[in-house]
Amino acid sequence: MSNSSKTPQISIIIPAYNCEHYIGQAIESILNQTYSSYEIIVVDDGSQDKTREALQPYSQHIHYVYQENQGVSVARNHGLNLARGEFIVFLDADDMFLPDKLTTQLAVFEAQPQLGLVQSGWRRVNQKGEILMDATPWNYVPELNLEMWLRWKPLGTMGTLMFRRDWLLKVEGFEPGLAHAEDVDLILRLALLGCESAWLHQSTVCYRQHDRNTMRDGISQAKSINYVLDKFFNLPNIPLEIRLLENWVRYSTLVWSSWYLYYTGFPSEMAEYLKKAWNYTPFLTVETLTNWTESFVHYSQGLGQSLSVNQLCRLPEWNDLTAWVLQQTIKQRSQTLEAGIKLF
Repeated sequence: MSNSSKTPQISIIIPAYNCEHYIGQAIESILNQTYSSYEIIVVDDGSQDKTREALQPYSQHIHYVYQENQGVSVARNHGLNLARGEFIVFLDADDMFLPDKLTTQLAVFEAQPQLGLVQSGWRRVNQKGEILMDATPWNYVPELNLEMWLRWKPLGTMGTLMFRRDWLLKVEGFEPGLAHAEDVDLILRLALLGCESAWLHQSTVCYRQHDRNTMRDGISQAKSINYVLDKFFNLPNIPLEIRLLENWVRYSTLVWSSWYLYYTGFPSEMAEYLKKAWNYTPFLTVETLTNWTESFVHYSQGLGQSLSVNQLCRLPEWNDLTAWVLQQTIKQRSQTLEAGIKLF
């Protein structure tokens, strides 16, 4: 952090909740940045462990505030209200910035002054910080606009993003009640208002995978992302070309939610979400079932893992689901036939 009293150009906001084991590494990753005009704001969201003590060695480098536990969205908004920088970045307390994160993302803003948001790749690491893989989502989402954010949601962790503060204030930050998918909700609101985004084609943050990671909460994650879509498509000012994407977006998001429920150990809920996806499928019966299994394989590969289709198809829940789909198909054909007879 700059020793001068000048206003920092970047405000780094860390929401912290029971993260005594990792938050020191998060702070160190900021202190090791190649760029120095920043401030660090840590919002302790009612931690009950030794998070405060773990921050003591860094007291000269951070602005620490405590609040009663109100969730990550409220904590980030609290930090945003305190921020002085023209640019805002968020760092989860169990993640780490790579050394040139601030320098390289700021350079994109300087080259393209019209931007309100710069997104980067991310590096998945394990609990010990060992590299698992680098995510390069620009390979399948080359441009970042409202349609691409909505279709693909190329977000790993909040730490990949750098925002102009003015844009965050314009949309009044995060929705306070959201504990999951709050990043998707924020980005969609920004993009709908015309906030321009661009890629930085490199990883800027290490995204730590561990047992207490919020990504493990499959049921809440699935509910939240589909709530965000409900909220978005209920807005009155959506362009027609975006409105026409609704069925596909809902279908693909429900399939992703189903895979995530399977991945986190909720096979019954997985089946329920695939039944919801059936209502929006653009495919015929066999194509739909094939798309589901192929999607599950693809999403697992995105985490650097393999998925056994045979194991998936042997699940009782999957067999029951397949039988249900066939019943629906027969019912739909019967209804179509009856309707055709009535016409004559």
